[in-house]
Amino acid sequence: MKTKKEVTIYDIAQKLELSSATVSRGLQDHPAINKNTRKRIQETARELGYRHNNFASNLRKQKTNTIGVLVHELNSNFITSVLAGIEKITTEAGYDLIIAHSSESSVKEAANAVNLFHKRVDGLIASLAFDTADLSHFGLFEEKGIPVIFFDRVEEKGESTKVIIDNYKCGYQATQHLIEQGCKRIVLVTANLKRNVYAQRHKGYADALYDNNIPFHKKYVLIKDLSEQCGVEAAMEILKMNPLPDGAFITNDFSAAVCMQTLKDHGVRIPEDIAIVGFNNDAIGKIIEPQLSTIDYPGIDMGEIAARNLINHLKGLSNIKHTNTIVIRSNLIVRESSQRKK
Repeated sequence: MKTKKEVTIYDIAQKLELSSATVSRGLQDHPAINKNTRKRIQETARELGYRHNNFASNLRKQKTNTIGVLVHELNSNFITSVLAGIEKITTEAGYDLIIAHSSESSVKEAANAVNLFHKRVDGLIASLAFDTADLSHFGLFEEKGIPVIFFDRVEEKGESTKVIIDNYKCGYQATQHLIEQGCKRIVLVTANLKRNVYAQRHKGYADALYDNNIPFHKKYVLIKDLSEQCGVEAAMEILKMNPLPDGAFITNDFSAAVCMQTLKDHGVRIPEDIAIVGFNNDAIGKIIEPQLSTIDYPGIDMGEIAARNLINHLKGLSNIKHTNTIVIRSNLIVRESSQRKK
């Protein structure tokens, strides 16, 4: 099948017997062009099927009006809400998005970062994979003066701009709540402690135990991938413990819901036998029975704040290099799954 030739402004100019410069200005609705002439130009453009070549235009301006977003996964309510926040701000500002995900692989993350660099994104918003230790693949952006903002999973010791919550406070708060409900044998189900979010939640958990004179036992810390299977595995490990733990802080709501259901299937009562707190405030927490206590992690706010800071930097309204860390609000939501004391 023969490909139809792309219509250019020269084709429109030839049909209307106008100069290409006049057609170009008319397509941009320039006030210097007579209103009726503008209307004729735009009607003819639609009739001929003309498409504005944004790519060529942006290359001339040395910008693409495109923001790259690099995330560690896509099948997560939290990441979906962050992307919604980013998209809201970038759309309002006239920017397009290119989204890539690492599937929790630092190798794939590095390849995607290079790919986004070569696609000439004006800026990058990124969340790191579980195993990312070396951030050299983001050096390409720094060398070219392309701004990068990290969110959620970040390198805390780095000088880059990052948007996070206080994961330590959240870990402490969730554990303290379980202790106040009478729990003394509290399991922590979390992910790779090399990543800032899980390391800080673990530290909060451990410090809350220490401050309440409750011994820390390594056997109560279950390092998982926070998947559906993780919830089942965590429940089966908990069931084998003797005595049975009386509390659990699970740093992902979906995993917590699966763990709860598996425990219930084996005759464990929640919260009477085990009180449970999750993390993220996903919709599943309101569906599971009993409803899940959780840490509210406002993904939309995080996405909006990261995008707004990046756009303001690109427009010269602020400089992200002057803002090292932005901490957004988070809080404990208490529901039936952890309320042993009414």
